[in-house]
Amino acid sequence: MLTALAAIHVARKQLGLDEDTYRAVLVRVTGKTSAGDMTEAERQQVLGAFREHGFKPAKVALDGPFAKKLQALWIAGWNLGLVRDRRDSAMLAFVARVTGIEHTRFLRNAADARKAIEALKSWTARAGVDWSDGEHMTAWLRGPGGKIARAQWTLLNGGFDFASFKTFVEDHAFNPINQMTAREWAGVMNTLGERIRKMVP
Repeated sequence: MLTALAAIHVARKQLGLDEDTYRAVLVRVTGKTSAGDMTEAERQQVLGAFREHGFKPAKVALDGPFAKKLQALWIAGWNLGLVRDRRDSAMLAFVARVTGIEHTRFLRNAADARKAIEALKSWTARAGVDWSDGEHMTAWLRGPGGKIARAQWTLLNGGFDFASFKTFVEDHAFNPINQMTAREWAGVMNTLGERIRKMVP
């Protein structure tokens, strides 16, 4: 896993910067001459400047304690017709805008992660996803898959009819709605997402 400090040195080598040019960029961006003396946020600013000059970091798999949740919410936005670009790079750009942190692998602080998670949940809520929970809630609505699929069904049909939704879901997954796994819900959401994207101009 590449740290921001290591990425800065990779960028310097990739861009062919000599010592003086490299230090000049550091000073221009942060006022400091050494990447080792910078805060994480300052290192991210330097990486941003290097990217503007053509640095292309190698694609790194999403990791970090909040990566999977953020990715799941991003794909939910894609399947609701909200997100136009489902790629991880687009999600990372969104996370960087919201938190100021460049990659999910650097997103370790729960408060920072909450900003991005809540922003995505608010966005999907505007498309009809009800994120509320309750102990008396029916089993299929307790997980995110059921909540998102219900909003998708409502978008596609101009309202929610449980009987037709249940028939569709169970025919798709070959499983009773209250016994659906996360993977089965993902399949349902992806199928409904394809239909929604065909509707979106």
